Amino acid sequence: MNIPLFKRLHAEGLISGKALEQAEAHEGHRLFSLFRELRLLLYLGVLLLTGGLGIVVYKNIDTIGHQAILAFIALITSGSFYYCLRKKNGFSWEKVEAPNSFFDYILLLGCLSLLIFLGYWQYQYDIFGDNYRLATFIPMVILFASAYYFDHLGVLSLAVTNLAAWAGLSITPLTLIKENSFADPRLIFTGILLGSVLLASGRLSAQRRIKAHFETTYTNFGLHLFFVASLAGLFIYDTVFLLWFAVLAVIAFFMCVQGIRRRSFYFVLMIVLYTYIGLCYTVLRLLWKGLQGDTIAPGLLWLGLSAFGVAVLLIRLNRKIHSHDSL
Repeated sequence: MNIPLFKRLHAEGLISGKALEQAEAHEGHRLFSLFRELRLLLYLGVLLLTGGLGIVVYKNIDTIGHQAILAFIALITSGSFYYCLRKKNGFSWEKVEAPNSFFDYILLLGCLSLLIFLGYWQYQYDIFGDNYRLATFIPMVILFASAYYFDHLGVLSLAVTNLAAWAGLSITPLTLIKENSFADPRLIFTGILLGSVLLASGRLSAQRRIKAHFETTYTNFGLHLFFVASLAGLFIYDTVFLLWFAVLAVIAFFMCVQGIRRRSFYFVLMIVLYTYIGLCYTVLRLLWKGLQGDTIAPGLLWLGLSAFGVAVLLIRLNRKIHSHDSL
């Protein structure tokens, strides 16, 4: 409630003093919105429900029976999708609001249950055989179709994650440590290619107005995937690390310009930090070669000065964007 406006109207004699007192009393007892807290609790409830479903399956697999478990999961999945199909608003390439407060969470429950159902079916009955790409391709298609048909950003994130698994990027930290998978050229170039595809998809979504609000999700995944894979390539390919960093810096510059244009400090921040990591590695590598290993003092000096410079750069970029973060 605009109290200064009420005071000005009272001074001009347009409202009474009692009306002003009531407005001030209402301002002092403004209601606190629990919307975000309730949304968080609903999301946690869906995650706990699906996680608990997995624990029940694991602990009671011998007593319940595989068919009964599959039937129960299929019931949850089909029931969730049936509800969403009945309650959804009309399809549009623009943003479509959810018909009610529970719609998004029930759709998310249905998609997570579907993944559990297909994963359990494959594990127990080996329905896809050794064709693991098909086992990830089918749920990926369903998730992308659901994300666009029902207009759900959370399901889109699941679909992009499944796309990465289908492309061969589904690896665990233990696998990285044991097999040194960072040195795998296939993994590096697949990450760069997939990151570029996601960035291009986000750009295309915004330009063609095809679910334009999906751009942020595509760009977020694509940016992190592209730079992580690029930095891995920089660390691995020792003989051409200068050329690798030069290409990375040029791409980062153009992406940073785009981030400034779209007034998103978050993306600018991520690009600068990733580029700074690559710059530090390149400079320390050059110092190591030039000083024959005696790089402790100059290396620490460089890290201190460069960190200060990056902080100043980010402050200036934030002012340039006027703190209007689009996320």
